Amino acid sequence: QVQLAESGGALVQPGGSLRLSCAASGTVFSALTMAWYRQAPGKQREFVASITFGGWTNYTDSAKGRFTIARDNAKNEIYLQMDNLKPEDTAVYYCWGRLRDRSRNKRPGDYWGQGTQVIVSS
Repeated sequence: QVQLAESGGALVQPGGSLRLSCAASGTVFSALTMAWYRQAPGKQREFVASITFGGWTNYTDSAKGRFTIARDNAKNEIYLQMDNLKPEDTAVYYCWGRLRDRSRNKRPGDYWGQGTQVIVSS
């Protein structure tokens, strides 16, 4: 079984920074593309940023220039550095990954974490 676990969510003031982490564990053979999504109260889950195994990144427009996604392939972890946070960034942030699972003959599958809460408020 493969699990994704996020951490780092917190209450932060507008203009502040947070660093989210997501670790893949269990029978992970390798992590392919991984990404961050978020879901604000009353809204649909939306894409924030993604990163391929090779390090190519993609961001939603609202994250460009403020958020940075990174990964450590040796640890099967990704990170989201969020700077200049705004109240509209308040959401539950979810980690997503396309991972190869040893217990499933290394077949790639899509996995989600349980989410970590980010609240931006004064």
